[in-house]
Amino acid sequence: MIDERFLRKHRLRSRADFQHVYDSELFAADPCLVVRACPNGLDRTRLGLSVSRKVGGAVVRNRWKRLIREAFRRVRTQMPSGLDLIVRPRAGAEPDYRQIAESLPRLAGQLARKRRRQRR
Repeated sequence: MIDERFLRKHRLRSRADFQHVYDSELFAADPCLVVRACPNGLDRTRLGLSVSRKVGGAVVRNRWKRLIREAFRRVRTQMPSGLDLIVRPRAGAEPDYRQIAESLPRLAGQLARKRRRQRR
C-alpha cells in the first residue's frame, strides 16, 4: 500500500523556501493552474500554495487549497521528485478536482523536462 499522507516533509513552510522558488524562473501553466518550481536537492517533491484574494472569498480560496492538496497527495507518486512547487489557481478558473488532478502531474513533468534542458 502506498503512503498517501500529506506530511510536513511534503510542504513548503518557510518564507525562505517560498522565496527560493519565486526567485527561480521555472514555471508552467495551463487554463487551470500556474506552477512555479525549483530543484530542492531532496528525494521528494514539496508543495507550497499561493491562493490570493483575487480568486474569491475565503470559502473559494479554502476550496482551492483543499483540492490542490488532495490532488497532490493522490498523484505525488506520478510526479518527478526533487522539486519544490508553488501552485496557484489561474485567474478565472473554477475549482474542479478532476482538472487539478490532471494538470498537476502534467505541469510538474513539464517543469522537470525544462529543468533538465536548462542544466545542459
